[in-house]
Amino acid sequence: MRSPKAAPEDELHHRPPAAGATPPPAQQAAGRRKGTASRAWLVVSDCGAYLEEVGKHSIMRRTGLPARDLRVLDPLLSYPSTILGRERAIVINLEHIKAIITATEVLIPNSKDPMVAPFVQDLQSRVSSSYGAPQQAAESSDVDGEAMAKDASMGITKQNNMSAGETPEGSPTNPMDACKHGGTKVLPFEFRALEVCLESACRCLESETSTLEQEAYPALDELTSKISTLNLERVRQIKSRLVTISGRVQKVRDELEQLLDDDMDMAEMYLSEKLAQQRIGESSSRVDIDHDSFEVEEHRDEDFKDETEYSHGSLGCFKPNIEELEMLLEAYFVQIDGTLNKLSHLREYVDDTEDYINIMLDEKQNQLLQMGVMLSTATMVLTAGVVVVGLFGMNIQIDLFNAPAPSIKFWETTFGTIGGCIVLYVFAIGWGKKSGLLQ
Repeated sequence: MRSPKAAPEDELHHRPPAAGATPPPAQQAAGRRKGTASRAWLVVSDCGAYLEEVGKHSIMRRTGLPARDLRVLDPLLSYPSTILGRERAIVINLEHIKAIITATEVLIPNSKDPMVAPFVQDLQSRVSSSYGAPQQAAESSDVDGEAMAKDASMGITKQNNMSAGETPEGSPTNPMDACKHGGTKVLPFEFRALEVCLESACRCLESETSTLEQEAYPALDELTSKISTLNLERVRQIKSRLVTISGRVQKVRDELEQLLDDDMDMAEMYLSEKLAQQRIGESSSRVDIDHDSFEVEEHRDEDFKDETEYSHGSLGCFKPNIEELEMLLEAYFVQIDGTLNKLSHLREYVDDTEDYINIMLDEKQNQLLQMGVMLSTATMVLTAGVVVVGLFGMNIQIDLFNAPAPSIKFWETTFGTIGGCIVLYVFAIGWGKKSGLLQ
């Protein structure tokens, strides 16, 4: 399927479809004259892929996008994950995937990024030759579009020559029936490209999540068995990465959920059908001009009424059935939601580990407090013994000191003091355990 604008197509056909190709000198001189900065865009279509030096204004004319949508793809600006459906293009900004999808081609600004190389290879294999139906689907869609346009024009001509409600024999099929029975099962070009973008972004996030899980669970288990500064630093870094990845995954999930909740946004992304509808409208307008030149003045109101009825029927025919896109988005919504669930489980495991470590630290603190109480009690008891010793050390007259040799009274006093201290300590510890202050 070709773009409705002939000028960009002619420029694309004249450029060599080879990677690393540079624009002709004439185009370089034109770009310098305009004074606009151009950069290399990788153009991927069903005919192949090639590099092209294109300026910002050329991209805006080529895709019909405003400047604010192109800022989403600027690598110097940090924008969250976004999927924008516009009249003639779809803007994709998912993680490292930045692209503009039209009905016939995909424009990638950061094709030289090493992280984008697998995405580009997958995109070329998926969109080239209709992905398994070598150019047959595209040719059949063009033939169907021309046939539908021809049938529509014939229907208008015959409808204007008939009264309302009459149907001649051998009349062409209704455009609604043509929409129902003339489609192919191959996804449109823009949906195949969108699927590759979603698949690449989900695969990248899933890979980072799996890597984080492989590092996080052993580190957390090791921290529970041995609390050290090194293990705490590892867990801190893992938790920081977990918060970052969770935010990115949550943003992609919210973007898909927002698209699924808005039918108008999904209908806006049917670029191929809008292109076919535009072709049929142009063919119908040419037939109307040729036919109205032969009509008389008194039948203009009736002709306008018939034309209006047909235009409403044509719009109803090309009203997109969003079930196809809805199923595509739901599949990747489930995948990204599963990734988010993995991160949620890992976050819960981290929180449980933190709670367990806090409990262990509280237990250690309680043990230290108990030891402090026991040491304080022992100090108090020893202080009582020191008081007794201090009393005997004072310069006073005691009969015990006047004995010629150590008598039994000295030993009775010494062992009595020690025994009293021990009994006092045991009594204090027993009272603490009985009251629940000590374990």
